[in-house]
Parts: sequence; C-alpha cells; structure tokens
Amino acid sequence: MPVKALHKVQKHIIKKKGKNASIHEHSRDSKRLQRASGREDKIAKVISARQKVNRPHLHRVAFLQTATADRTEPLQLPEIQDLIGLYIHRLESKLDDLNAERRPGRPASTGEVTLKQQRDRDVQEYDAGFWIPDLQDVKVLETLKGWGGEWVSLNTMKFVRIAKDGTRLESSFPPKGQS
Repeated sequence: MPVKALHKVQKHIIKKKGKNASIHEHSRDSKRLQRASGREDKIAKVISARQKVNRPHLHRVAFLQTATADRTEPLQLPEIQDLIGLYIHRLESKLDDLNAERRPGRPASTGEVTLKQQRDRDVQEYDAGFWIPDLQDVKVLETLKGWGGEWVSLNTMKFVRIAKDGTRLESSFPPKGQS
C-alpha cells in the first residue's frame, strides 16, 4: 500500500467534501487524516534522531574543513594528529570557564558534565581510531574545500581512522563502529 503524505490526504478530502465542510470525529476521512498525521510524525522523529547522531561527525568535518582551507598539498601524519588534538581539546576553554564560575564545593553543572563526556568520548575514539576524511589525499582535500556542510555529500570523500599511536586504517562512510 503506497504511503500518502498528509498534505495529499488533506487535499483529497477538501476536494471531496469542500473547503468549509466539517468532518465527523470517527469518520473514515478523520481516520485517514489521523493515520497520515501519525506517519508524518513517525518520519519526523526518525529524521530528527538520525540528524542528532550525525551532528558530531558533521561538526568534526566542518572543523577540519576550516583548518585545512589554505592547504593544497596533502598533510603528513604528525600534522593530522595535531589537528585531531586541536579538535579534541577545543572545549577546554569552555570547561575552564565553567569550572571557574562554579562556587567551591558545588557539583559540576549539566553543561560542564556534557562537555567532559564529549571530550572523553573523543579521546576514547582517538585511542581506537579517530574517524576523519583522508587528509593525505589531494582529491579529498579538494572535495573538502567545496563541501557544503551536508551529510549526503560526504559520501564522495574517502575516510580513514587514525589512532593515537599513528596507525592508519581505511574506513567507510557512514561510520559504523570501527569500520
């Protein structure tokens, strides 16, 4: 059975009943509208959840895009590791500010706890292999410069995982575990 969007169902009912006609609470048309509205809500929730999961990766690639904007030649591994270190410790100034404004003896604020957890997740990922575009490839650098910030356009880039000890593993898009 094909999925009909809410606006199509509304349009069909208005065409059939007229613009100012009221619909009975338990009528077929009312139930069709409820089902279509439920589908729209379900799809919106799935899209929102997917965007929430993808947001950290988008921020990471955007950071690397600005950091490598003036580069034309591929980066070497130590330079990439320095960029990863800058990315991981980008929140340190905010953490220091939040810690400084907190009164002695008080527990950490929710924002401070969230930032610490984010930093810890990034450090843990870096130990295992940090997922980034392959900055040692000239084509990827050129694609990264023209990247518009959209998730779907990342599939044209090649990705790698770089660990703290210097190991470099090919990876896939989208990131799945330790791919």
